Amino acid sequence: MRTFISAIALIALASPACAHFQEILPSEDVLPDGGKVTVDLIFTHPMERGPTMDMARPVRVGVAREKGVEDISGSLVEAPVDGKQAWRLERDIAEPGAEVFFVEPKPYWEPAENKYIVHYAKVVVDGYASGEGWDRLVGLPVEIAPLVRPTGLWTGNLFRAVVLKDGQPVPGAEIEVEWVNDGTVTPPNEAFITQVIKADDMGVFSYAMPRAGWWGFAALIDGPETQSPDGKPASTELGALMWVKTTDMGGAR
Repeated sequence: MRTFISAIALIALASPACAHFQEILPSEDVLPDGGKVTVDLIFTHPMERGPTMDMARPVRVGVAREKGVEDISGSLVEAPVDGKQAWRLERDIAEPGAEVFFVEPKPYWEPAENKYIVHYAKVVVDGYASGEGWDRLVGLPVEIAPLVRPTGLWTGNLFRAVVLKDGQPVPGAEIEVEWVNDGTVTPPNEAFITQVIKADDMGVFSYAMPRAGWWGFAALIDGPETQSPDGKPASTELGALMWVKTTDMGGAR
């Protein structure tokens, strides 16, 4: 029995941890005629299609636009997924220009990794297909600044961006990349679930997206040490997340 338990422990240690991604996904990335957009907030593992984790009510949800940053936390409604707590909001985009939706979630305790996870996630929705304001920054503690317009992208386009912490580039930052699996792809093994890239000395990274759909980029940065729920020392993982959608040319009209 002791040998069996030891073997299980070795397997667990050898297996990579599932990548957590804070999703903030709108119903569309471009609204050519303006109108309503629905935004879903789910804490999950996108490529594996779960498991979904309970997401406490966020500390803040907002939108950055030309007129400034607006707190829209009051628009949140509960929208459970797979029996786990998740959130949704609806917003009417009545003016041309990019609206950068963002979320500051409540820290999530991950006992398997002995750390808190705080993923500051954002996504751009372009009102009236204006092509304006897409590089607007929210001013989050950690944030991804796009160098390529993150809306109206074709499958295969190269996405480039800079990882920032406190407004400054993070050299050599590690970025995890996952696709929101619609059930049409089965990764051949665990190495294909989460792609991993590193930023250069200027904090810049790039990635060519090979399939249509939503792609999440999560730059993981060490945060301050804190205390676990039982009072022991624990680390904090700060994530700068950005979501980008690609569309197949063959399916476009």
